[in-house]
Order: sequence, then C-alpha cells, then structure tokens
Amino acid sequence: MNKQQLVAAIQERALHYKDSGVQKNSVEAVLDSLADVLHGALAKGEDVALPGVGKFTIDRRAARKGRNPATGAEIDIPAKTVPKFSAAKSLKDVVATGF
Repeated sequence: MNKQQLVAAIQERALHYKDSGVQKNSVEAVLDSLADVLHGALAKGEDVALPGVGKFTIDRRAARKGRNPATGAEIDIPAKTVPKFSAAKSLKDVVATGF
C-alpha cells in the first residue's frame, strides 16, 4: 500500500467513525506529522509507541568483522544506530489469523 492508498483508506475509515467528512489533505497532513514526530523522537533516542500497532525504538549495533562474499576478504563493519520496530500483540494476532 502506497501513501495515496493509505490516505484514501484512512479517509474512508474515518467516515465510519464520524458523520462529518474528512478531507484527504487533512489525513495527509496527519501522516506527514506522524513521520516528523517519529523522526524527531528517534533522533533524540526516545521510543515511540503507537497503541495497537507497535513500538519504534533505536538499536545500537556494535562494530564487527565480516566477509566480502565476492572475494572472501575480511572487512570491518562499523558500529551503527538503526531504527527498530516491535509489533504490538494485537497486530501480531491479526496477521496470524489471516484477518
């Protein structure tokens, strides 16, 4: 599902919760704001939990040795910080049961 499809799906679902119409540009603004908040919080090292969806955290990976698969030569892989997502139990249950 791409961003346009997600915006349309959220707009359609929002109509079931509220009688008033929700504009696509409003939904898109909320999605963009969510991405900005996630980026900012993770950059500061904070966790972000979305109830019913999951939790975004950061994970620090230590430096290690690796191998170049083409040549077999040993290489140094530097330490890095990466985003990590852990799905909520309710999301796991929905996926496991096939909706």
